[in-house]
Amino acid sequence: MIKINENYLNLKENYLFAETAGRINAFQKANPDKKVIKMGIGDVTLPLCKAVTDAMTEAVAEMSEKESFRGYGPEQGYEFLQSAIADYYAGFGVKLENNEIFVSDGAKSDLGNILDILSKDNKVLIPDPVYPVYVDTNIMDGREIIFADANEENCFLPMPDYDKDADIIYLCSPNNPTGAAYSRDQLAEWVKYAKAKNAVILFDSAYECFIVDDNLPRSIFTVPGAKECAIEFCSLSKTAGFTGTRCGYTVVPQELEVSGVKLNKLWLRRQTTKFNGVSYIVQRGAQAVFSEEGQKQIKENIGYYRKNAEIITTALDELGIFYTGGKNSPYIWLKCPDGADSWDFFDFLLKEANVAGTPGAGFGENGKNYFRLTAFSTHENTAEAMERLKAALKK
Repeated sequence: MIKINENYLNLKENYLFAETAGRINAFQKANPDKKVIKMGIGDVTLPLCKAVTDAMTEAVAEMSEKESFRGYGPEQGYEFLQSAIADYYAGFGVKLENNEIFVSDGAKSDLGNILDILSKDNKVLIPDPVYPVYVDTNIMDGREIIFADANEENCFLPMPDYDKDADIIYLCSPNNPTGAAYSRDQLAEWVKYAKAKNAVILFDSAYECFIVDDNLPRSIFTVPGAKECAIEFCSLSKTAGFTGTRCGYTVVPQELEVSGVKLNKLWLRRQTTKFNGVSYIVQRGAQAVFSEEGQKQIKENIGYYRKNAEIITTALDELGIFYTGGKNSPYIWLKCPDGADSWDFFDFLLKEANVAGTPGAGFGENGKNYFRLTAFSTHENTAEAMERLKAALKK
């Protein structure tokens, strides 16, 4: 008789963002005259930049001609995009070989799929609060999970505890949901810990493009020795607005070995078996992201979102509310006023201010009294949302 993977029964009934969407939809149905400003899900509002769409348009034209048509491409990505990514990393002092770069449809997929090449017997260390995919994909496989406390006292940047043993370590910097970012010295301590425990760090750098502080690393590979113990995941979703276009990449260094086996070789085998690659058209658009003109246009968009973050943090400063993020990240992680439960605060904001964010409880136990806002709205909506927030809290 066929059996199901019973680990799925250990997952929470609803995915966080499905639950918040359900509550928002119910409110809007009951209050059709109310304009709800959504600042919860990290989707972007600005369109793809012209350098990207021009490249994609040209690629579409190529696909319409027999001489330039492309069928299946290499599962790990076209050389032209791998080279563009390698050049980008060189800009902040990291040397990568093309065969260490694997193009994918986004960081979320790879963060879950990388577990295919790692044993289910591994113990996993995950910060709390954290992006749900880290926890849920390991629950699906039945791995033992231990948590590192991220809290107000450590500015939501937990450091290694050498009394805890771990085989797989998840780190995200700048962090989703807290917006906090590790310094190079702090990441160096995590690298030291991983080597001491013979562990692998899965490093999510999806928001590196928002870093403005030169003292904060854009990649874990700027830390000496990191190539021997870390895999890095990145996405163009927030960098260049590819949330609906889908493209990212994962870096698996050749130096990284487990029990004498190169993880690069295993990941290549996994991808060539289970993944047919990202479309040629999308990869041409992604290549343009890393061009001189593409970088100029994308930085303008990122600057737009940074302004939104400034609008949010200025309002929170006026209200005297503790928060992290907002400077080197598009996320603002605020403490719910009067110690409120995050789901209660979600309902309060939705009802009283018609503003929707994300309850911190959905990111873990340590988030139950915190709340996430994103800077991915328009200037007008962000400013209006903050005026509504201030009015509601001053009642």
